[in-house]
Amino acid sequence: MMTLIVNLLITAALTSSYVDPFIGTAGMGHTFPGACVPFGAIQLSPDTDTIPHNVGGKYQKRVYDHCAGYRYEDPTIVGFSHRHLSGTGHSDLGDILLMPVPTPRGGDPALSPGTADRPEKGYRSRYTHETESASPGYYAVDLTDYGIRAELTATARVGVHRYSFPEGDPGTVVLDLGHGIYNYDGKVRWTTLRVENDTLLTGFRLTDGWSRTNYTYFAISFSKPIRRYGSEDRKQPAYKGFWRRFDTRHDFPDMAGADLAAWFSFEGEGPLTVKVSISAVDAAGAVRNLRAEGDGTFDEIAREARRKWTEELSRFRSEGTEAQLTMFYTSLYHTMINPSVYMDVDGQYRGIDGNIHRAEGFTNYTVFSLWDTYRAEHPLLGLFHPDRNADMIRSMVEHWKQNAVGMLPVWSLMGSEGWCMSGYHAVPVLADAIVKGTCPNPEEALEAMVATSKVAVYEGLGDYMDKGYVPYDKSTTAASTTLEYAYDDWTVAAAARKLGRAEIAQEYERRALNYRNVFDPATGYARPRYGDGSFKDPFSIDQTFGEGFIEGNSRNFSFHVPQDVPGLIEVMGGEKVFLERLEALFQSDLDPVYYADNEDIEKECLIGGYVHGNEPSHHVPYLFAWTGKPWLTQYWVREIMNRMYRSGIDGLGGNDDCGQMSAWYIFSALGFYPVCPGTDRYILGAPYLPRILVTLPNGKTLEIRAPGVSDRNRYVKDFRINGIPVERLYVTQDEVLAGGVWEFVMTDRPARRRTLEKP
Repeated sequence: MMTLIVNLLITAALTSSYVDPFIGTAGMGHTFPGACVPFGAIQLSPDTDTIPHNVGGKYQKRVYDHCAGYRYEDPTIVGFSHRHLSGTGHSDLGDILLMPVPTPRGGDPALSPGTADRPEKGYRSRYTHETESASPGYYAVDLTDYGIRAELTATARVGVHRYSFPEGDPGTVVLDLGHGIYNYDGKVRWTTLRVENDTLLTGFRLTDGWSRTNYTYFAISFSKPIRRYGSEDRKQPAYKGFWRRFDTRHDFPDMAGADLAAWFSFEGEGPLTVKVSISAVDAAGAVRNLRAEGDGTFDEIAREARRKWTEELSRFRSEGTEAQLTMFYTSLYHTMINPSVYMDVDGQYRGIDGNIHRAEGFTNYTVFSLWDTYRAEHPLLGLFHPDRNADMIRSMVEHWKQNAVGMLPVWSLMGSEGWCMSGYHAVPVLADAIVKGTCPNPEEALEAMVATSKVAVYEGLGDYMDKGYVPYDKSTTAASTTLEYAYDDWTVAAAARKLGRAEIAQEYERRALNYRNVFDPATGYARPRYGDGSFKDPFSIDQTFGEGFIEGNSRNFSFHVPQDVPGLIEVMGGEKVFLERLEALFQSDLDPVYYADNEDIEKECLIGGYVHGNEPSHHVPYLFAWTGKPWLTQYWVREIMNRMYRSGIDGLGGNDDCGQMSAWYIFSALGFYPVCPGTDRYILGAPYLPRILVTLPNGKTLEIRAPGVSDRNRYVKDFRINGIPVERLYVTQDEVLAGGVWEFVMTDRPARRRTLEKP
């Protein structure tokens, strides 16, 4: 399950910007190694195989390895497609695949991809990692079988390719509109392709996948004129109408099909530059995007992409070893891939109602992996990219208005609702922004939050409102879903309190106590209940599959009450029991039998029984702050960072999930973490690096100093803000944004006598 993640060696020390990255870290998290700009609609990257999601309705397990399109172990490249998801455990996209091939001396080039063991049977090519190069906004590789150098860069809406062919070959390009990630027979519903003139193509592709109705219009420009071309619909329709009177396979400018592939051969010497723009609105929108962003040479566009990454990444200036800085800036890079822009340059976009809308005064975004990203990714964006996060919130509210069932997004993808995972976690994203004063139109946002929390047809929500829990006979993730709903409800209450809406706050404060309804009084662990009120029996607190929890078990999810940790301690039986269970979670290894049937958990995700690789437990190591051993947060956070994040192949211990794993790392490296989004507090840990200087959005700077910090000196002896001692285990949003100098005095022993105010 190990797939490549781009590991950026961006050693942005305090006196420099950064140096070129290398391809390195991998894990269960599947991240593409290609070219993009921060939060851009284009993620242009190589795809290394075409494993179908299912064959005849039977799931193909190997497809999980190819969530990002690229898998480091694969020996061939199929081609270069324009949209990819970053670090998700499920997938889609891989839209508009191009592959340069030698110009055939006679006949047509192959229009099937071939296979990894017989690439010569198709258009794919072998490659080696020695010829790969990756840096922010740029990717390059040699296609070994063809002697072709492929280079990629991007703008927000345009992918740019440069293909250098062997001397004497003006070049040929295959365009495969039937290719996709998590593909299967019937996923591509229809495609069209028009030759507008000898350097411009336009077209359309409609797919049905995780994004149920994904419209992708495109425009493609070539730097050299087309000499001849052809196409084939590899899935011939039963009825062709009177198109049959034409030879649509050769030099015919109006092509269409459910599995269409085409090829284009060119005239002239030198490299071929190809620019591909996309739009969800129409082909005219794709052309406008191309004209607005596609001007300039390949090198000019690549420099601009690099400049944009330099501007963002250089806001953090850090000191540390090369491996530490590699991981820090790689993680920072990953937090700025998704969510991604989803509108044309004129503001038009396709809503989840299928209609065309115009974003007035904001940028519309998509790819909201909210079960993951509400935890740290959105708090990170709200802190360091508040304007972008505000636009993302506007996008979520518009999604709510367009949604037929009246909900904020659950997993929003390319103009569709994917309904993946559990809870309604757009709610804490909005609540967090309301509480911190960065939410646009907070009253409207609160209305959307309340409406979302009352959609009875959503997973177990009607029963949750009636019974105070989700019954196990209605949902296989009943216990964890109940805990998630209760937390989400608490954030509604927090937002309502902030806005002076006492009646709403009181209603949702009551609902937030529903977490107690799934705790078994006999054991103090969370346990699913049936509709008749009885607890599931038999039941295992260790089993991660089939016991009422999603991507975790009762040992982990029983700590999923970040909104009421003192209440949780009481429910568990007091601080002594709470602390014993918390320590045991990290210290006692989980037997593989308990995750053998869980595709989302493997050994690399675990520290003891603590599941870090998928996100429900990300706040757990910070819960020691509520106990008499707060220094254990400092110990275990550093252990997690050392074990789960490494600068090499197989280096990330789990799914990055659109930046969540990486956002956890950035916060933890800074020395604080948003345990409970919906409050203005961050729980203190300890810095990972000796010095980080952050330029804040308000123009102030925050300097975090921890001289001598190391694996040995991981404990905090003293903490001061601008020279003033801080005698508590949290900091506030205002304190972060005030900037200044934070000084951590580090030591090699726990500061057991240090009495601090608990959160």
